Amino acid sequence: MDVSGGDLAFLPLGGTGEIGMNLNLYRFGGKWLAVDCGIGFGGNEMPEAEIIMPDPAFIAERRDRLVGLVITHAHEDHVGAVAHLWRQLRCPVYTTPFTAAVLRRKLGEAQLLHEVKIHVIAPGGSFELPPFNLQFIQVSHSTPEAQALAIRTPAGLVVHTGDWKLDPNPLVGPPTDEAAFKALGDEGVLAMVCDSTNALVEGHSGSEADVRRSLCSLIRGLSGRVVVTCFASNVARVESVVVAARDAGRSVALVGRSLRNLEAAARETGYLKSLPEFVSEDRLDDIPDDNLLILITGSQGEPRSALSRVAMDNHQRLSLGEGDTVIFSSRMIPGNERAIGAVQDNLVRRGVRVMTDSDHMVHVSGHPARDELRRLYRLVRPKFSVPVHGEWRHLSAHAALATELGVESVMLEDGDILSLAPGKPEIIDSAPVGKLALDGNRVVPLQGGVMSARRRMLFNGIVVGSLAVDGGGRVMGKTKVSAPGLFEPEDPESERISREFGLAVADLPAPLRRDDAALADAAKAALRRCVGKRLGKRPLVDVHLLRV
Repeated sequence: MDVSGGDLAFLPLGGTGEIGMNLNLYRFGGKWLAVDCGIGFGGNEMPEAEIIMPDPAFIAERRDRLVGLVITHAHEDHVGAVAHLWRQLRCPVYTTPFTAAVLRRKLGEAQLLHEVKIHVIAPGGSFELPPFNLQFIQVSHSTPEAQALAIRTPAGLVVHTGDWKLDPNPLVGPPTDEAAFKALGDEGVLAMVCDSTNALVEGHSGSEADVRRSLCSLIRGLSGRVVVTCFASNVARVESVVVAARDAGRSVALVGRSLRNLEAAARETGYLKSLPEFVSEDRLDDIPDDNLLILITGSQGEPRSALSRVAMDNHQRLSLGEGDTVIFSSRMIPGNERAIGAVQDNLVRRGVRVMTDSDHMVHVSGHPARDELRRLYRLVRPKFSVPVHGEWRHLSAHAALATELGVESVMLEDGDILSLAPGKPEIIDSAPVGKLALDGNRVVPLQGGVMSARRRMLFNGIVVGSLAVDGGGRVMGKTKVSAPGLFEPEDPESERISREFGLAVADLPAPLRRDDAALADAAKAALRRCVGKRLGKRPLVDVHLLRV
């Protein structure tokens, strides 16, 4: 595959045909530019993996030609994988002050802070990564300093929108710079690579100012403990919750590590400076319930989050019950519905009142609805539209809208190499793509041996047989079989399988029993037959062999 040509090309490795895991590449003159590097959630379809991310192997093999990684904003699906994947990329990173502050904390936890060179670019600033001339365009979104990216090359100008909306009053930061987008349109835009998340939603996404007014009215009428969960990076929402709490005579506590990290990054870069210090977790019981509001992590039902532990009544410092209220000031990320539902069910079981955006005005999206998309297209007037950041139904709806506006669209998915110039845009080749899973503090292939075994154990269990044999291959003592997830410890079925396993091994030919590798393989096959006959399942099987 020839990928070193002089044409202008676009290649998404993640985030096109799915929500999350954004990793985009642009190529010109044999050089590559990366835009965003984020995570996604495993969700119901991948219960073996909580956090997933795109496999950067394609660009890692070409990192000598990778001029840099630009991060458009501080959301996890755009910045969350940098600390896990940077060792494969080893390139400088370019982003705004707030996102840089968030990223430094992630890199510090990964012990990479002193290795990664972060270039801080002012919002709306310009910078050169030859052969790419780059310009940030300020956009409103549900985190500070979100930026679209104008990418200028001799072959043409591309606008990469990142995540954006048209909020007339975003509360934190300026509105989207429509004048800058119009100026780009006047200059002449070859293609706009654009957010599709809300392409199915008619009308307008709404304003953060509307949420603040609603929260103030809502919280003022509540008694008992009030808990609000939202995306930690939504500084405007955090500020709105604090304003609403102050109007209701409540002090605000932060519970959860990501919120504390967000507060530190925000205050470091000049945000939240008008707000008082938050109440610490160890003082929750010192404040009367009617005078306390708690901001907590866990809006997506993450199993180890603070809110999940509260819902299960096993949080160290916080408990909720009859008369208390939890407000979900966030949307459900696709794939997290079941986890969020479980948290809400557990809260309601404890007598807690749960409020969501389905019954109260407690959230607006950070992504453009169809009226906003129409407005941006009329400002930018691109020759071609490339819908990204969405599942196929979102991409298709976005493409149809662009066509209605007289803009030709090109549909593609992760791994498609789209030539933008010279000539008419077309998919000319494909690159290998894949997914990685975060397993503790290591990254492993989602389809590799570790995760495949995890899936098999999840659905079919695991059986481990242990036996000791002497030098001649005679079984010494009793064989032992353990099957966590299949048998209770004292289940007689386990003893019967152990006995059958021992007899099957004893019946193996003597020469085979004197060879460790051959005996282990044969013992696994024997154990697999014993279990299959008894249970009608095919669990993962392993044998511990001790030669005495």
